[in-house]
Amino acid sequence: MSRKLFDIAVIGAGVVGAAIARDLAGTSNSVVMLDAKNDIGEGTTKANTAILHTGFDAKPGTLEAQLVARGYHLLRQYCERTRIGVRFTGAVLVAWDDEQAQSLPSLQARAVENGYEQTEVIPSEEVYAQIPSLGPGVTGGLTVPGEAVIDAWSVPLALATEAVERGTTFLREHRVTGVDVGDEYTTMHTDRGDVTARWVINAAGLGADAIDVMFGFDRIKVHPRKGELLVYDKLAAPLVNKIVLAAPSKLGKGVLISPTIFGNVMLGPTADDMEDKSDTSTTEDGFEFLLDKGRRIMPALLAEEVTASYAGLRAAHNLSDYLIEVDADQRYVIAAGIRSTGLTSAPAVAEYLVGLLADSGLDLTPRNDLPEPPIMPPLGEYQVRPFADDDLIAADPAYGEVVCFCERVTRGEIRDAIASTIPPGSLQGLRRRTRAMNGRCQAFFCGAEVKKLYENLKESGNE
Repeated sequence: MSRKLFDIAVIGAGVVGAAIARDLAGTSNSVVMLDAKNDIGEGTTKANTAILHTGFDAKPGTLEAQLVARGYHLLRQYCERTRIGVRFTGAVLVAWDDEQAQSLPSLQARAVENGYEQTEVIPSEEVYAQIPSLGPGVTGGLTVPGEAVIDAWSVPLALATEAVERGTTFLREHRVTGVDVGDEYTTMHTDRGDVTARWVINAAGLGADAIDVMFGFDRIKVHPRKGELLVYDKLAAPLVNKIVLAAPSKLGKGVLISPTIFGNVMLGPTADDMEDKSDTSTTEDGFEFLLDKGRRIMPALLAEEVTASYAGLRAAHNLSDYLIEVDADQRYVIAAGIRSTGLTSAPAVAEYLVGLLADSGLDLTPRNDLPEPPIMPPLGEYQVRPFADDDLIAADPAYGEVVCFCERVTRGEIRDAIASTIPPGSLQGLRRRTRAMNGRCQAFFCGAEVKKLYENLKESGNE
């Protein structure tokens, strides 16, 4: 790569980094976004519970509570503009003993303190009326009607696509190994050469603490918290049409059962503190834990078929809140400690961070020539997919040629993904962009064909 000077560098191409890059690229500054992986959202972003949170249960008065509440509204609006799939199922926080039932009014009071007033404490009979498939022993519940399931893969991709279309340079496989802070510029040393910028934004997720140390700080310790999940076949969908939340614990929000935007049902996650920031393996112990929890929460679910299992790593840390601060002397900003709520809060984190930069004297004059936000492919089960769109097929028969029959993904969709502003960096990236190979057969039948099509289209220059 030829050396180029940028006004702002964003380290990390997860949902938070992409949101920050998008907002900053809307100003007069030149922006570069670097990531150690080969695609958008390849870190903690790619494996989460895909819930749009109201922030009802956040700790009142924290920056996290403020930004999740704000992000909820910003992301709803963004999904409407970009046509990203969102399904407002609502949620029920279920109590399983008297102690948990007695805690529900205080959780409701916390929601009100956080500005969310739509919750309702309901008796066990009403819980069963809303979710008949729950196991025995429910003692009460708290409804949260604003919670929703969302296409969590398309959100960071849309933000990053808009950032690039606004002029951001996206550098894949650029792991930052060191920095040299100069009087005007900071040079970031990467395993693919140096990148130089006036300002540096650290949105590196699990790697945020290591980057922070490079700038002389020792204020946050990030460690991976593995969350394993089981994904049940779409035939299980009639069992649950709402998000079933567990009483929260010190390790997080506990095991949940939730519909997904893709029509499946999800059980999880576990919460195991780890040391290896790359270990996304699933485990026998994790499966046994989830099955044991699921057996109590919804016994009928265990009779359904598991389509897939996966594990994600959340960025757990030693702080009690988000860490978003500016070091004006080094022209350095950190946005770290943003755990599973980051999917919802990302647009608000970006908005807040831009405000801090403006207060620090950075010229953030908005541009008046910005392109429209991208329109994302319809991946949700409740959206009109290309295979079912007669007008689209009539205009382009490739949308009627199904190559992944479990998820009904067409040749036209794969072609479009490879020719997009940010093409997939691998077959895994293609899966997240199209749903190909994510269905019941898990690529057993379609994998070879999809791989061949992917490789042929890349070689033909459509990338």
